[in-house]
Amino acid sequence: MNIETQIINGVISAVKSLYGQDVHEKMVAIQKTRSDFEGNLTLVVFPLLKVSKKKPEDTAQDIGEYLKENCPAIADYNVVKGFLNLVISPAAWIELLKDIDADPKWGYKAQSDGSPLVMIEYSSPNTNKPLHLGHVRNNLLGWSLAQIMEANGNKVVKTNIVNDRGIHICKSMLAWQKWGNGETPESTGKKGDHLIGDYYVAFDKHYREEVKELKAKFEAEGLDPEKAEERAKQEAPLIVEAHDMLVRWENNDPEVRALWKKMNDWVYAGFDETYRALGVSFDKIYYESNTYLEGKKKVEEGLDKGLFFRKEDNSVWADLTNEGLDQKLLLRSDGTSVYMTQDIGTADMRFKDYPIDKMIYVVGNEQNYHFQVLSILLDRLGFKWGKELVHFSYGMVELPNGKMKSREGTVVDADDLIASMVENAKQLSEDKVNKLEGITEEEKNEIARIVGMGALKYFILKVDARKNMLFNPEESIDFNGNTGPFIQYTHARIRSILRKAEAQNIIIPEKLPVDAPVNEKEIELIQKLNEFAAVVEQAGKDYSPSGIANYCYELTKQFNQFYHDYSILGADTEAEKAVRLVLARNVAKTIRNGMSLLGIEVPERM
Repeated sequence: MNIETQIINGVISAVKSLYGQDVHEKMVAIQKTRSDFEGNLTLVVFPLLKVSKKKPEDTAQDIGEYLKENCPAIADYNVVKGFLNLVISPAAWIELLKDIDADPKWGYKAQSDGSPLVMIEYSSPNTNKPLHLGHVRNNLLGWSLAQIMEANGNKVVKTNIVNDRGIHICKSMLAWQKWGNGETPESTGKKGDHLIGDYYVAFDKHYREEVKELKAKFEAEGLDPEKAEERAKQEAPLIVEAHDMLVRWENNDPEVRALWKKMNDWVYAGFDETYRALGVSFDKIYYESNTYLEGKKKVEEGLDKGLFFRKEDNSVWADLTNEGLDQKLLLRSDGTSVYMTQDIGTADMRFKDYPIDKMIYVVGNEQNYHFQVLSILLDRLGFKWGKELVHFSYGMVELPNGKMKSREGTVVDADDLIASMVENAKQLSEDKVNKLEGITEEEKNEIARIVGMGALKYFILKVDARKNMLFNPEESIDFNGNTGPFIQYTHARIRSILRKAEAQNIIIPEKLPVDAPVNEKEIELIQKLNEFAAVVEQAGKDYSPSGIANYCYELTKQFNQFYHDYSILGADTEAEKAVRLVLARNVAKTIRNGMSLLGIEVPERM
């Protein structure tokens, strides 16, 4: 039983014994004692005054005295107004350290047969271009959130919805037909997603030229500039051809479908490479080319049930005015679907595939309104989790300078960013790594990969997801301060200490004796380790990877200060050495488990 639980049970017993009343554990508020007062944990007495019918100081004094006599974990207490500061006994801290040490997954909750099933959607790429910096934040948030929800005892299904249909896909296909000369990823040596992205850019370049020429022609015929441009955009031969190709795709034209499948397969192979480099994966991938038809069916069902209405032009709408919103288009007048229809179809397919208890969509904050509407529509259509769906809304991410621009010249390419981070890590850690004995070139490259990706992931995940952020590559890879490499280096340092202890034949006892010596700084570290479970639980409630990141940094900082003040292997007594080695081992374990929730690896050596 942890110390907080012992105190809560003790306070409940105290109130019953002293005042003859039962109180719920929610009324027992325990918090960490402020650093300017003596004590480790503090009971806030004010919620109990209705029961005691005494002054705050007198109530605190009564309960403090009872706990000191009846709760073995309490060594002493002091009262400051309505706050009872409790000093925990050294033996209780040692017992807690032993509990932490015995559990490889300390802080995680185990799943059971009755655990809720949480589905998390992230990534959601388009098959006409490679992944970019925005996708990087999305994928890292989605993966981390999945790990956090699992650590809170949930069953998790990680899912992706690929936007593999529509006019933007046809633009790439048409451009490849016109200017590709049969190029393939193999013949060019390019990743498939980059090759297709190049043709999407080529389409746009030629299309703009056509629009410019047509606009000038229409203006010469007397149209005003705005109308001339609008007409030129609609009548440019390339866009007309692209729309024709889309219609042929919708009608299952075998030639168009074969080209579409071939080019999409190139893109998927490219995406998979990027996902592997990012360390993310999915349990199930859905494709909008399948889900949009399901969505149309669900909308038609809703129409038959009177949930939606049809306008004179044959378009189908949902009236959301009772919910304080407007009317929402679900099917165009020509019967084609919109994004909302596709999302309804995807939800329907997922619900048939899995008994979902909670659905979390990891999508940027520009889609806040979309998910507000989707929640209402899914609830209307009878999905049990519709009303409670979670839109994990995150802000945009940008670079502070113009470096690492993609071949499009407008967005930061994910593959370029990953390669650059690993290269930067290799250069910056060269001196440190070269000092390691017997290290091979392969091991050096692996350390550079772990550190580079750790820097990237930590810098993005330490920021509150709801905020827009600037990603600074140079700052992210610093070995000092609130960075991934700083935390990784501390883990590697602890592992080095443990290896040295082993080499010196220092035996760490399997179980520390209850009377093992423990000083104030060691108690603070044990207390910090004990907080991990609450941090994981809170991160699950708040959907907040940044809470985990900040805890890992605080723990690392605290350990480094302890290590600065006290020698581990050079401790005065064998008993002190044993406590410090067990403590160090569990700091390393907790760093590893915490960083794992962020999708970050920690090296054994650096």
